[in-house]
Amino acid sequence: MILPNEKLDIKTILSNLENYTPRRHHWTWRKPFPNLHLGSYEYQDTSEPLKNSVPPMGAKAFGFIDPQPREVITTEIASGRFEDDIRRMRMAAWHGADHIMVIRTAGQSHFDGLIEGTPQGIGGVPITRKQIRATRKALDIIEDEVGRPINFHSYVSGVAGPEIAVMYAEEGVNGAHQDPQYNVLYRNINMIRSFVDAAESKRIMAGAQMLQIDGAHNANATAKEAWKVMPELLVQHAINCAFSVNVGMEKTNIALSTVPPTASPAPDLKVNLPYAVALRDFFTGFRMRAQMNTKYMESSTREATVTHVLNMMISKLTSADIQSTITPDEGRNVPWHMYNIEACDTARQALIGMDGMTDLVTVRKDGYMRTKVREIKERAILFLEEMLATGGYFQAVEKGFFIDSGIFPERIGDGISRKINGGVGANTVFERDWDYFAPVPSHFGNNNIAQYGIAKNQNPAMVIGGSTFEDRRKIQYIDELDPIDNVETRLAENKRYENGNLIRPEVQWQGDGIVVVDLTLPTSGQIAMAAALEIGKRMNLKDVEVIHKEILHPSEGTRIQIKGEIDFDIDIATLTVPQIPVVLSDAEITAFVKDHPIKIVAATVGEDEHSVGLREIIDIKHGGIEQYGITCNYLGTSVPVDKLVDAAIETNADAILLSTIISHDDIHYKNMKKINEYAIEKGIRDRIIIIAGGTQVTPEIAVMQGVDAGFGRGTKGVQVATFLVNQLRGRAKK
Repeated sequence: MILPNEKLDIKTILSNLENYTPRRHHWTWRKPFPNLHLGSYEYQDTSEPLKNSVPPMGAKAFGFIDPQPREVITTEIASGRFEDDIRRMRMAAWHGADHIMVIRTAGQSHFDGLIEGTPQGIGGVPITRKQIRATRKALDIIEDEVGRPINFHSYVSGVAGPEIAVMYAEEGVNGAHQDPQYNVLYRNINMIRSFVDAAESKRIMAGAQMLQIDGAHNANATAKEAWKVMPELLVQHAINCAFSVNVGMEKTNIALSTVPPTASPAPDLKVNLPYAVALRDFFTGFRMRAQMNTKYMESSTREATVTHVLNMMISKLTSADIQSTITPDEGRNVPWHMYNIEACDTARQALIGMDGMTDLVTVRKDGYMRTKVREIKERAILFLEEMLATGGYFQAVEKGFFIDSGIFPERIGDGISRKINGGVGANTVFERDWDYFAPVPSHFGNNNIAQYGIAKNQNPAMVIGGSTFEDRRKIQYIDELDPIDNVETRLAENKRYENGNLIRPEVQWQGDGIVVVDLTLPTSGQIAMAAALEIGKRMNLKDVEVIHKEILHPSEGTRIQIKGEIDFDIDIATLTVPQIPVVLSDAEITAFVKDHPIKIVAATVGEDEHSVGLREIIDIKHGGIEQYGITCNYLGTSVPVDKLVDAAIETNADAILLSTIISHDDIHYKNMKKINEYAIEKGIRDRIIIIAGGTQVTPEIAVMQGVDAGFGRGTKGVQVATFLVNQLRGRAKK
């Protein structure tokens, strides 16, 4: 069992990998936990809490509670180096993700076969048996750490679909995209070949109880006017669902990739909500995997978050079994660590914030909603009927019915057209011989098993003593073949970071040295971009690029984000690491003050007019010590030290808080020494607590002047309250 303060040991994960056996193959849903009580709240749309997690930042005010929504949360992680992706997966799991997707490289999607021992390809992760095994083995460790099963997912596409599906079933992949229409429309793979391959792939996935997600949502991303493809989206979903059921998949293992067709500044809900209702009306019994629309996503994380949250509101108003989180990676074309985590946090926090929504509001079934839902359904049915009248799906694709930017029955003429007898893999499907026999349990089509005296309900693999699905010893494990681009070489190159003593910033890979700098420049966009590049170069960053531009005003200001690379490491042994202040809980402080009332006097002393810092320590508005019931008498600024002590005597205060910012000629320390001496002179030093604070105060030097404690820059009210309570507890024991 890995401990939270331990790093994943990639070498241990890679060790003995040829003998690893996945602990499960099937998809796992979250365990519902209705009527969950956490803190002062009760939740109804929740799942079992995590054993280990990083709560949202706002949870600090709620006792660090971290309720988990009912919906499975997706994140996509594919930097191209699985050893780095594994670390990111651990981060994502601690932030609520339990459906982790890795994208195959673009190159591999075009391979004619399964190339297991090479990382060839561009974009995404090279899918090899080694990569799959190592990732699944790491996820076993991670899911034990967080206390929840994690579903591993990739893509069964391209002309090697059945081979990929077999490997996934063997290696414990829990879910996959599989939709022959994606192959046809977006990869120009021959229609007949694509659907024959899909039949076999789906049957293999069904045997392993993998969850299938379709690819209909791609029409949203490619049509010029995405919201107009709503009718055909429903038809695409219907084709894949019907095909999958007929192949042998259970409806509960089939998920529709539901993507709202438009985004703000379009009237988001007015378009997207009726579509979501129509979709769910048509596909009762199937699972819903809600994904945000990437068509309108550029480099702004704020815009992506707005779209994300609006989409999740639709999920809560209708239904979603899986909530996907797509970050601005696609806009920036870089898989950033941070934005994956932020997207997971957005999903977790927004879904919990909308807990119980359907008990508060309902989707109307009359007026505009009723009219639009019915219209979308009618257009979809008419589209399907025309497709059938044309001769079926193949003929409809050849005539450009799909991805046309007109709302049916309107057609613009820009649909994707593919030839029935054309495309990759054309004329590669052959009729089986009369005695064809495939000795595997998950097989589609006539297997002619009777020739071996095997009944239809028996496993044909018994003829060969079990296939690789029953006997893992028959799997041939092939390690990486590339002598340069392989995980061992990459680990050797980064060996200096192995024990964690040396660190370097990273964005996608360990030791990549990439940093992101946020700039606001008082000029127009184009000038700001040029200036930002120059600033990055003068900061000694290498390979500086502008990754985000945001106009604040055409001439007054532009926000720019740049990324660049540093070429140095940080040795953590040379760092002065500040200690984390140990503080009491709010409840503990409040309870003590209730039983032992505390009164303080406070002021900025000497000739010092600075008051902001002290007021933040005191005022309840800023989380100051007033919130615990401590009585605070604030005397103002430029208060002589003798007046502060006299006020403490008059009010019978327990403590004096003095703030001092000005440090010229060490006047701040001189005033601390003076107030200590005056308190002695007045005979109250043994019963009064004196605390000094300010941005220039060093705690150790402050105590040397005779005060009880010094607090420097960044001090919070809870730290001061904790000190007061601990001091008064100690004095009470004496």
